[in-house]
Amino acid sequence: MERLLLLNGPNINLLGKREKDIYGSCTLEEIEKEVRQTAQAEGFAVDTFQSNHEGELVDRLQQANGDYAGIIFNPAAYTHTSIALRDAIAAIDVPVIEVHISNIHAREVFRHQSMLAPVCAGQIVGLGKTGYRLACLALMEKAKSNL
Repeated sequence: MERLLLLNGPNINLLGKREKDIYGSCTLEEIEKEVRQTAQAEGFAVDTFQSNHEGELVDRLQQANGDYAGIIFNPAAYTHTSIALRDAIAAIDVPVIEVHISNIHAREVFRHQSMLAPVCAGQIVGLGKTGYRLACLALMEKAKSNL
């Protein structure tokens, strides 16, 4: 069975509790459940991982190489600062889609720049939790076309 990795960065564990006007009331657990259901309908499995620590996210990206058909990744605040995550994505052969619940391009200027987008297969922003499902669908379609 093909597998996808759903990877989330700092403070995503607080979804549903923090800044509901920006991120909504949906929890990380609800997002994980929806992505799993979307993937299972197409015969894919989903593993999940969330960390507030940059190095743990780098480790997980490196470990994913060769084990996953794709990675759905919300790097959160590390989007704008992490060359280490950028280099980890560039170093693996697994396609990564960067996802953001809010539209980072419509927020504070410091959020407009993604360090990761140039090495990702795609970027989905501003569509709320739906962005995760769309990334899942895109990665499954990409994996099926590579068979």
